[in-house]
Amino acid sequence: MLAEKNRELKIITRFIYVFCEKKPKSDKGCLCHDCQDLLNYATKRLSLCPYEPKPKCKDCNTHCYKSDYRVKIREIMKFSGIYHVKRGRLDWLFRYFLS
Repeated sequence: MLAEKNRELKIITRFIYVFCEKKPKSDKGCLCHDCQDLLNYATKRLSLCPYEPKPKCKDCNTHCYKSDYRVKIREIMKFSGIYHVKRGRLDWLFRYFLS
């Protein structure tokens, strides 16, 4: 569904922005070149996902990301997920584990 993919794109965008803003020497509100490249790559991969409904990437049998991007996205998801949970975004945690 388009709404589901838009929701995932919104979440990954927010996670990448949080990760990039919290890095040393990062401009607030702007992505560095590496993070912008990863966001573009993630957007492309999400739009090309052949599954309906789209499964969580961790549960998917088809790995869309190249290995270097996969390592980076895992790092971002871990960092940003912990960041949001520590700041009271428990609704995301519940939605993640219960959906």
